Amino acid sequence: MLSAESLEKINREIAKYPTDQKQSAVMSALAIAQDEKGWLATETMDFIAKYLGMQAIAVYEVATFYGMYNLKPVGKYKLTVCTNLPCALSGGNDAANYLKQKLGIGFNETTADGLFTLKEGECMGACGDAPVLLVNNKRMCSFMSNEQIDQLLEELRK
Repeated sequence: MLSAESLEKINREIAKYPTDQKQSAVMSALAIAQDEKGWLATETMDFIAKYLGMQAIAVYEVATFYGMYNLKPVGKYKLTVCTNLPCALSGGNDAANYLKQKLGIGFNETTADGLFTLKEGECMGACGDAPVLLVNNKRMCSFMSNEQIDQLLEELRK
């Protein structure tokens, strides 16, 4: 189901917790599985549940609660724009609308070429840097003017 490399990473996460609490590594395990697979199919979540000795429903609860987990296929680059109130007041909605126009898609849609998926995000803890967006849950981009959005899209298209 997962590569030896991913299982090794998950095992390193499990080792951070007492042996009877390996389910505490569920968030990390899901992130590692998603990095390998691109998204979390039910079969992948079931595998994680079994690997961690958990009920599958408990893994589903984590995966569906947090917006960082992809429960269906996404583009190569998932762009998540914070539209929470502080960011919205500081240009988050404008950045989101600009991205929608530039990419020709709405939230929760993927471009026809499969390159970009646009998501709406909740607080990213960077209100002072608004508007902010995340690329693939890993790279935060701050103060995203239209020009900076254009530069980012150009960089990612290469």
